[in-house]
Amino acid sequence: MDAIPYLAGASALLGLLLAGFFFNNVKAASPGDERMTFLMTEIQKGARAFLKKEYSWVSVFVVIMAILIAALIAPAAAVTYIVGAVLSALAGYVGMTVATMANARTTEAAKDGPARALPIAFRGGAVMGFSVAGLALLGLMAVYVVFVLALEVDDAFEVVTAYGLGASSIALFSRVGGGIYTKAADVGADLVGKVEAGIPEDDPRNPATIADNVGDNVGDVAGMGADLFESYAGSILAPISLVAFALGLGAEHASATTNISLLSFPMAIALAGMVASIIGSFLVKGGSSTDTKALSRALHMGTNVAMGLTVVATLGIAAWLFGDNDAFDNPMGLAISVIGGLLVGWALGKTAEYYTSDHFGPVKKIAGQTETGPATTILGGVSAGMVSVAASVGLLAIGVGVAYWGGEMAFDSIGALDGGIYGIAVAAIGMLATTGVVVSVDAYGPIADNAGGIAEMAELDPSVREVTDALDSLGNTTAAVAKGFAVGSAALTALALFKSFEFAVAQAGGSLSLNVGEVEVFIGLFLGAMLPFLFAALTIDAVGRAAQEMIEEVRRQFREIPGLREGQAGVNPDSARCVAISTAASLKEMLVPGALAVVVPLVLGFISVNTLGGFLAGALVAGFCLAIFMANAGGAWDNAKKYIETGAHGGKGSECHKAAVVGDTVGDPFKDTSGPAMNILIKVMTIVSLVFASAFVG
Repeated sequence: MDAIPYLAGASALLGLLLAGFFFNNVKAASPGDERMTFLMTEIQKGARAFLKKEYSWVSVFVVIMAILIAALIAPAAAVTYIVGAVLSALAGYVGMTVATMANARTTEAAKDGPARALPIAFRGGAVMGFSVAGLALLGLMAVYVVFVLALEVDDAFEVVTAYGLGASSIALFSRVGGGIYTKAADVGADLVGKVEAGIPEDDPRNPATIADNVGDNVGDVAGMGADLFESYAGSILAPISLVAFALGLGAEHASATTNISLLSFPMAIALAGMVASIIGSFLVKGGSSTDTKALSRALHMGTNVAMGLTVVATLGIAAWLFGDNDAFDNPMGLAISVIGGLLVGWALGKTAEYYTSDHFGPVKKIAGQTETGPATTILGGVSAGMVSVAASVGLLAIGVGVAYWGGEMAFDSIGALDGGIYGIAVAAIGMLATTGVVVSVDAYGPIADNAGGIAEMAELDPSVREVTDALDSLGNTTAAVAKGFAVGSAALTALALFKSFEFAVAQAGGSLSLNVGEVEVFIGLFLGAMLPFLFAALTIDAVGRAAQEMIEEVRRQFREIPGLREGQAGVNPDSARCVAISTAASLKEMLVPGALAVVVPLVLGFISVNTLGGFLAGALVAGFCLAIFMANAGGAWDNAKKYIETGAHGGKGSECHKAAVVGDTVGDPFKDTSGPAMNILIKVMTIVSLVFASAFVG
């Protein structure tokens, strides 16, 4: 039992070694001809330049926060905060590096069909997946071993929790900044290129094409990686902090074995999930068909096997840690909580797939609504997104109920720790135990998207684009599935962190009331429900402003560069100017929404912890619903457009296609900027409140 943190750390190292193996595997593949290599290099340069600037801007925020934490909490907490931030940034950078290397190699492999292209795109994504999971778990175990086991510092678990806040800080800015960048370029490229100029997506004549492809990497790879890093670390931290803060309110009377078992259980599940993900990653193999159902089966084989192995391991771990301890009535209860979380995460992903895949009714219905123009197309996407919220909330309610029941079955209470709440906390790690392979499948999408862009810009045979389009269409769905896992775990993690916040306030000598009949709680509830909408408005506005600048620049180049629109030989667009516009706009626009998530809970906490409690509750509910709505509506519009591009409803260039492009343009910031940032928003606000709880009361 004492060895679990060390074994979990060792499994993280194994994951990082696998990432290194896949990196070399991808690197060994051919990047194609000179034109393809040039395009790959341009995308790499743009992505590196953006991340370098973004991280230099965010580092200022990190330093300010570290000083604040050192002054109000403890110097050791400032150290772990910085460790979390640095590792999160590193995971994003590693993922971006390999994704920009795998794109041209996937295009080259697509010349021989999906059997060769799919594994390269997946392994490029797997470098990201196992870098995220490996660095997050290794960093957390190192912090736990050093500050809790070795140094036994005062308020050790406040110090450990600060690691999660560091990861959250990077994730928030990476998601918002990267999301604004990618969608400004995407919207500009689509509206001027496909709608006004009537040229194909990723056409080499379009000046915004390179910026669009850079955006896929900084938003959907680096931003998504930092997001899942934070989600994964937070899901392990939530039950650990819950137990730790409960120890100070009576659970210290339980036996040392009981307390260690409760602390070790989430680490042991993470260990099992890492090993299962490593095994599952070797089972992804492409076939000869470009049918997305066949590709989906091949791609999800690794995820399904990893989930199955994790379920079996969870049953064994629960029996081992809790079976011989009289404090626990039925150890299998906690296994039920974890497995319930895993299955609900999978079900949330499948719900997202139903609402965003062109194999099902909702997307086909939206495609049909393009017959009557952009207005009905947009209405169709909005209603599909809203209906998906009902299904997802229903699933989450079932998951919370099962997890609570499982926890109660295991034990009623140990000191201040309620068995049901602990069950909910470990359900979150169940959802994200297989993060390594889940992120691998998600990061595969932007690589496939870039591969299609390079095929178009390099003017390769249409059969290559056919293969990359099939891979890309599946990538939209896998991204929606991963977002389902992320937002579901965010809700459960935030709930567990919220309970930890309540314990931390009590430990510091204060009290927290959530009685909505009290005016300060009621005010907080409404402020919390409002903030996700304000955050979404700010980020969508930011995309709109940046896209406007991009549209004007693309129009100017078509107007002022002779022969560009006609595609005359030797006439090239000024892509660097478009990259610079997206970079400058996204960095400037990310500051206000990013700062809101930290500043508002700090201000409210110093005014009234009851108002802050109501605020966190309101933000959690509204943020979850808004995240699901935006992600699924955006994914549905995108795949409705892709469905029409396969020849349905008149195909490319038709009036239906133009209406679908407008819908997709509205959906772009929904699914790739505002929606994905919601789950980070609700966790950042909760973890800020938890870390500063003692300062609020003091």
